[in-house]
Amino acid sequence: MRSLRSALVTVCLLAAALAVPLAPVAPAPRAAAADACGTVVARSTGGYWTCTFVDNFGGSTLDTKKWIGLNQPGTGDLCTLNSPRTIGVSMGRLRLSAVKTTSTVRCPARANGTRAKYAGATVSSYYRFSQQYGRFEARIKVRNTSLPGLHEAFWLWPDTRYSSDDNWPNTGEIDVMETYSYQPSLNVPFLHYWADSYGAVDGFNTSWSCKSQRGLWHTYVLEWSYSQLTIKVDGRTCLTSTHAAPSFRKRMIMNISQYLGGGNNLYDGRVSLPATMEIDWVKAWR
Repeated sequence: MRSLRSALVTVCLLAAALAVPLAPVAPAPRAAAADACGTVVARSTGGYWTCTFVDNFGGSTLDTKKWIGLNQPGTGDLCTLNSPRTIGVSMGRLRLSAVKTTSTVRCPARANGTRAKYAGATVSSYYRFSQQYGRFEARIKVRNTSLPGLHEAFWLWPDTRYSSDDNWPNTGEIDVMETYSYQPSLNVPFLHYWADSYGAVDGFNTSWSCKSQRGLWHTYVLEWSYSQLTIKVDGRTCLTSTHAAPSFRKRMIMNISQYLGGGNNLYDGRVSLPATMEIDWVKAWR
């Protein structure tokens, strides 16, 4: 009897266990959709941006199918030089440097035969990539200093193969990221067009609220449509313009520059050279 009772108890317990509904198993999370630029980016108006350009600087030299390094005599004490001393790619980073010239690292000669004492660097997507409207992004770190003299930029310029306007600034220029070492906590974006005649107007063609501490990585974004331009730093919107939009209805190229400064940010020799900015990636979407 004892064994029979035990068997019955066991059967009852099993039946009770089988009668308890099992908790539903949550489906495995779906992997985020991705394209050549990485995880797809949603548009604020709905849908997703489509990747059109990406460079993660994975090689050991500048990808000349995407960029050219500029050589320009420049003005004053600064030129733009395409040299291994000023442009380098390694460990997944593009590095642009401002350097003091030497007998072997020389600026291009000017019409009067003189050469600048210092060289900066610009890489440009001219004749490689241009686009009208879309989303443009770069992740950048600049030299950590509050001394005057360094000037960096991620900027767009008209592709002259498709447009020929008046002289600058009426040609249009979009400075998505522009940093000055004497203002070490700011990015100062600027929309250059005919409104330059009014000077720099906060919230209109520039912004004094784009926080961007030097020496740290920041992601700079332009979202540009027929009717509006929006500039963001690390996901935070700091300049939106609808008034400027008609001046930028044209294809534009991308440029990244490391220069020495002028005016209130004049290079006075206290910042040691070379001074280098690092670029982790540049991407564009339509």
